[in-house]
Amino acid sequence: MHVVLKNVNRAIALTLTAGILLGCSGQKKEAKAPAPESSIATPAKTPAAPLVTGLPDFTPLVDKIAPAVVNISTAEKVQSQSRAGFDPICQMWPDFPMCAQRNTQPQGEGREQPRGVGSGFIVSEDGYILTNHHVVDGASSIVVSLNDKREFKAKVIGSDERSDVAVLKIEGEHLPFLNTANSDEIKVGQWVMAAGSPFGLKNTVTAGIVSAIKRDTGEYESFIQTDAAVNPGNSGGPLVNMSGEVVGINSQILSNSGSFAGIALAIPINEALKVADQIRATGKVNRGRIGVAIGNVDEDIAKALGLSKASGAMIKTVEAGSSAANAGLRAGDVVLKVDGHEVDNSADFARVIGNSTPGTAFKFEVWRQGQAVDLNVTVGSDVSKKVSEASVDKSNSSGSGGSDSTLSRVDRLGLTVEPLSSSELKQAQLEAGVRIAKVEGLAAGAGLREGDVIVQVNNAAANTPSEFNRIVGAGTGRVLLLVQRDGVTQYVILSP
Repeated sequence: MHVVLKNVNRAIALTLTAGILLGCSGQKKEAKAPAPESSIATPAKTPAAPLVTGLPDFTPLVDKIAPAVVNISTAEKVQSQSRAGFDPICQMWPDFPMCAQRNTQPQGEGREQPRGVGSGFIVSEDGYILTNHHVVDGASSIVVSLNDKREFKAKVIGSDERSDVAVLKIEGEHLPFLNTANSDEIKVGQWVMAAGSPFGLKNTVTAGIVSAIKRDTGEYESFIQTDAAVNPGNSGGPLVNMSGEVVGINSQILSNSGSFAGIALAIPINEALKVADQIRATGKVNRGRIGVAIGNVDEDIAKALGLSKASGAMIKTVEAGSSAANAGLRAGDVVLKVDGHEVDNSADFARVIGNSTPGTAFKFEVWRQGQAVDLNVTVGSDVSKKVSEASVDKSNSSGSGGSDSTLSRVDRLGLTVEPLSSSELKQAQLEAGVRIAKVEGLAAGAGLREGDVIVQVNNAAANTPSEFNRIVGAGTGRVLLLVQRDGVTQYVILSP
């Protein structure tokens, strides 16, 4: 018996030893193999630890933001029709005495009917609410519902169609509200949560990540792009970070069906607050304006101008007497920086100026004729003003243009140019330029027309036809022209 136990103990010991050895062997088999060598890519030297592990628990975040997220129900007035309009007899015989008498009776004052549902969020304990302009536009009455079932009638303090931001006010004290974050600091890949009433379903939250920032869709504002599910009814609701702070206002979705398709756009809260602060103070938005028309700089133009990259905003027109004109800004200039911040494109420049207030002073870094120039520009107001478009007199009756002795022809470009009189230059708001008298060949293929004014050639002023011919004749490569047509200036590259 004792021997049997001894043998059993020995067997158990051998089994445990084998198990340990097998376990060690198994662990070695589970270890990650190094990345294969490659001639084009750099493999990791050792298997890297995962950068992201686990998923967040959103329940504390929901508990924090839900009380301040509101449902917005709007109604609109519709004109009530006379009873005769619904009577089939009166529709067939409107002159029937009974019908004629009904038609002379005054119509009702109108009745309200439901218009739509949206979302919003409270930003102050005294009841100021942010939402979208399109949520409340045209509404005759607005009812705001809170998460605790309380309802309030809301007043529109102001609404701005251009930025799609509206400010509402409800009467209350010590109301729950959300704090705002600095939306300039968000990064692609960060977790965010959207809250609102999609399809009228109150108190709905969805989560996702920031897919992109500064997403430009051609609208006035650039957007935060997220994959958090946003649907009709979410408009005006908050997009919050993991601290429960608002980083954006849910505004749009990109979809072929009208429902969420993975791309939602939110107005950065920093931009929304600039509008909201003006609305709260004055009831409207007064944007900055300097009096220019602008365009983008493509790769070819950037290379021809001597720029290191295709960025900045090209000035196409400058209004006479405008802030830009007074500061010395010229058509053909490329604005590279505003107060030291790089200008990505024309939309970026428009936002900087538009978001400023009249009287704001900026320092522009401008690229002009191959070198950087600094200009101090004071922003004006965007109050409606007719643009003074420069026009060029194409007739030969005035000035010195038109005679054969003053014409200059460049065969390799297919251009014949003539001088402009001082009065024509003044009318076009130009210091120099020659007019195209005849166009053919290469120039015609590039879209140039008779009557166009060439302001610069290869970054040099085109003062006279002979000077134009001299500059073009000095080289055999491509030629960069700054051309004005109907008051609008743009660059054209001719490549013989």
